[in-house]
Amino acid sequence: MAIITFIGLGNMGGPMAANLVKAGHDVTVFDLSKEAVQALVAEGAKTADTAHEAADGAECVITMLPAGQHVEAVYLGSEGLLANLPEGTLVIDSSTIAPETARGVAEAAEAHNIPFLDAPVSGGVGGAKAGTLSFICGGSEENFNKAKPILEAMGKNIFHAGDHGSGQVAKICNNMLLAILMAGTSEALALGVKNGLDPAVLSEIMKQSSGGNWALNVYNPWPGVMEGAPASRGYEGGFLVNLMNKDLGLAFDNAVKNHASIPMGSLARNLFELHAGQGNGGLDFSSIQRLYKPE
Repeated sequence: MAIITFIGLGNMGGPMAANLVKAGHDVTVFDLSKEAVQALVAEGAKTADTAHEAADGAECVITMLPAGQHVEAVYLGSEGLLANLPEGTLVIDSSTIAPETARGVAEAAEAHNIPFLDAPVSGGVGGAKAGTLSFICGGSEENFNKAKPILEAMGKNIFHAGDHGSGQVAKICNNMLLAILMAGTSEALALGVKNGLDPAVLSEIMKQSSGGNWALNVYNPWPGVMEGAPASRGYEGGFLVNLMNKDLGLAFDNAVKNHASIPMGSLARNLFELHAGQGNGGLDFSSIQRLYKPE
């Protein structure tokens, strides 16, 4: 059993923290949402009034925050956690942020003799609830091995991608591909339906054929085809369009800095930005289907 502080209880962070509690860890949580905190208290977690109070006495601090600026605000500066945590406290950030931001936080952690991992996740809200997430870790082998037993309470696949920032690079590559697959799957389904095909039948055909992919197989974007998928509950919950846009922006910025060509990724970014601009930013990203099938 470890004494763990978990900061950030959104759609992903809440279920992740709950799985740590279920695994028998001593978990203290903090979030600006009182409702999110109370939901974890009901699961058996403790709470505190501030992030600093929550981290008091922790052996491990885990954060799951919306963007890089939130991660920097929590960790950096004289009022940040890194300047106030005891040496040796393991810190794991599972937010999806720019690789250079992760490296900056890692450098600050090293200056305070605090082991740090950037460990973004893949697997969606369903994976967070089921405890089957993939963790993509950047940092030293030593710190990775320290973190792995804790991460295994929340995930099924725990990868060591390389040094600091590597987890973030792998994550933005993965999410860029996911956005491309979701947009392409939506386009293919819409074309079939325009020709009179049943979307459920077409989905099954493509699942068993060369067009099969994660978006089609487990996260079908056509309403009513897959029970439990966000598409079948009004695209509520799940991974928001605004968050996918953030990740596609990270991929685009990284490509510019590294002189990499990402024509499909750039197109996906434009499609999701267009979709968000039509008032869909708060919906699950599979709602890109609405570009091809207005409701």
